[in-house]
Amino acid sequence: MQVVREARGLLQAMQARMRQRDTALIAAGLTFYAGIAVVPALVLSLGLTSWLAGADTVRGLTDRLTEVLPGELGAPGAVERLAEAGTGLDVVGALLTLLPISLYGEGLRRALLRFSPSHDRFTAWRGRLLALPLLVLAPLLLYPLLLVARLLAHLAETPGVATAVGAFAAGYYSVLFALTLPLAWVFRVVAVSRLGWRAVVAGALFTAACLSGFLQGFVLFLALPLDLGAPFGGLTVVGGVIAIGFWLFLLQFVLIAGWLFTQALDERLTRGTPLTS
Repeated sequence: MQVVREARGLLQAMQARMRQRDTALIAAGLTFYAGIAVVPALVLSLGLTSWLAGADTVRGLTDRLTEVLPGELGAPGAVERLAEAGTGLDVVGALLTLLPISLYGEGLRRALLRFSPSHDRFTAWRGRLLALPLLVLAPLLLYPLLLVARLLAHLAETPGVATAVGAFAAGYYSVLFALTLPLAWVFRVVAVSRLGWRAVVAGALFTAACLSGFLQGFVLFLALPLDLGAPFGGLTVVGGVIAIGFWLFLLQFVLIAGWLFTQALDERLTRGTPLTS
């Protein structure tokens, strides 16, 4: 019962912060920044990884990744083009990606500030600069994920319930652990509020678990035999862009919810204020 009361208190604290704020609209604004940054971030991450591990190694691992992605909506082809762009990236191209990537840091700081009583100056520049150090971690996080993709491709060659469960667990937990450290950095450094480390670590783990689940759902969505162009006059490209934008919106909404959970938990653990205040 104590756990139930604590959970109810956290939910009430989250609802109190969302009151009189259009959370969906804030998430939509953050989706705009994410849409600008996602492709350059993936290309740069692949480029940095190829500089450290070798372009041939990265191409081989991404080829294995394409084997486990559903082919109905063209995901394998998109991964191949990203891998080609990333492994062929030069220094000038890498520097040019920093501007669109840094815009997501600005969007994060602006969005999370809407749920904080704190005041901030130079929000745009601080958000951009504080998010850039995460790029140092990109190869360290992406390369293990590519290794897991190779494992998933190997498991896919062995049909059965046990291998399917193992593949799901490997994909879910690898993404969870890869997202935890960047989220902890965002909640502790990029955001304006300075939360306690206990709440930040717990909130980052919780948010990463939710985001990993939604990403697994996106992979399942890719496997559905849908005609994405049907609502848009048969224009499949338009439908695909809208579908990806919708999933990006869901991910930003979950991220904001994780931030609100972390704030509420910080009040409970660090400041000792009632959860329902």
